[in-house]
Amino acid sequence: MWLFAFFAIGILANTINVTQAFDYKCNLTAKGSPKFPESFSFGVSTAAYQIEGAWNEDGKGESIWDHFTHNFPEMMDDRSNGDVAADSYHRFDQDLAALKELKVTHYRFSISWPRIYPTGDISSKNQKGIDYYNGVIDKLLANGIQPLVTMFHYDLPIEIQKLGGFANPLIINMFVTYAIELFENFGDRVKLWNTFNEPFDYCKPGYADANYPPQVHAPGVADYLCMDHSLKAHAATYRTYRAKFYEKQRGKIGLTLSSRFFFSHTNNAEDISRGMQFNLGFLGHPIWSNTGGYPKAMVETIQSNSLKEGRISSRLPRLDGKWKEIVKGAADFLGLNYYTSRYIRRASKPMGESPSWERDYDSDAYPDETWVRGKPEWLYCVPEGLEGILKYIRDEFGNPEVIITENGWSDDGDPEDDDRIYFIKAHMQAVLNAANDGCNVTGYTVWSLIDNFEWQKGYTHKFGLYAVNMTSPNKERSPRKSAKYYRNVIETKTLPSIV
Repeated sequence: MWLFAFFAIGILANTINVTQAFDYKCNLTAKGSPKFPESFSFGVSTAAYQIEGAWNEDGKGESIWDHFTHNFPEMMDDRSNGDVAADSYHRFDQDLAALKELKVTHYRFSISWPRIYPTGDISSKNQKGIDYYNGVIDKLLANGIQPLVTMFHYDLPIEIQKLGGFANPLIINMFVTYAIELFENFGDRVKLWNTFNEPFDYCKPGYADANYPPQVHAPGVADYLCMDHSLKAHAATYRTYRAKFYEKQRGKIGLTLSSRFFFSHTNNAEDISRGMQFNLGFLGHPIWSNTGGYPKAMVETIQSNSLKEGRISSRLPRLDGKWKEIVKGAADFLGLNYYTSRYIRRASKPMGESPSWERDYDSDAYPDETWVRGKPEWLYCVPEGLEGILKYIRDEFGNPEVIITENGWSDDGDPEDDDRIYFIKAHMQAVLNAANDGCNVTGYTVWSLIDNFEWQKGYTHKFGLYAVNMTSPNKERSPRKSAKYYRNVIETKTLPSIV
């Protein structure tokens, strides 16, 4: 989710313009049917902290991102915050107009935990927050748009963090209590739920690297606790829904994971397997594999490294016995956030701190120099990686239902955003190829509907199909060229040529 920019590509750099470069390097050959199935769902995605604003209105409590941006503004590239953002709390009707114009079939958004429970606890229940989301859900359904609701997208109530946040096992019951509140208030209408968005992407930067809230620096320890507790909270929520709500509500519960796919220049299957186990497999393997539990490579490596460090047990929490059975199979679909991929090889020297996920991973993941690169160092356009990861899920996880819950590209805000169109087209071709090859992928979701607060990048990165005039009090939304292209895809269920 970062700013688009092209880097020189060998000797062609001075002769290929932006559109030609993207067409040349970010394209994918079609395989099979050129049309998406009639049942395929097309949507767009947002997150509460990134678009809502109204950070302290109508009883909302403080989140860890409110605290972080207010107390450490220097950690954001433009020293900004989400206090107002796109002001969707007051201007959802403008978002709804954009959704209707796109003709999407689903809208993925998140609920702010501190807007429902300002302190994170049931004792602080805030009816005004419940009323707000009831209004959003009702308006979506009245316009034929299915809500796909994420329960947690990074904005943890600050009072829960004071108790240790995701490093404290108490988070499991606290999250289940919060989830029950959501089921009781919205489950009669919401039929698609995500529990957590990208646990790896809030656990590692927040509990290991300390550059995201809550800024804990305990690599290889606290980040593993965070992942373990997120997994168990998800599974406990799933089992609770199945036991108490499913018979009447008939909804689906999923977990959204982010991952790259991995290639090898030497076709080393062991290196690729290790890359997938330490990334998608970290939380994917316990739920969707035949055996359950954490991936073998992780269990063995972290146990060995922990003993070498003089510890009496592994830094990776145990996932066996009762919890292994609770977690295994605890999802109706896999939400996949995919942006880019890497080549992989075993590291030639120790990586990262000791201890750390990098040291345990013991792998060097690097880009192909021919890939088109965005402005940030991590973002490359690799649509074949999305096709690869979908086939990996099919083969390794028993072909569960997959919904692409995020996929997108950013730029400087150009309304004629051909770069984003090429990216979206290539990645949707990857999804269609995978579907034609038997992968059970049922939906695709662009990140993002509108420009928003992009975490530490602030407002310097534009991901929206719709631009937002952040300097205007009315925060007007206006469609970019990519919005018109995506609507054409939705209307035709094909991937039209780019004009």
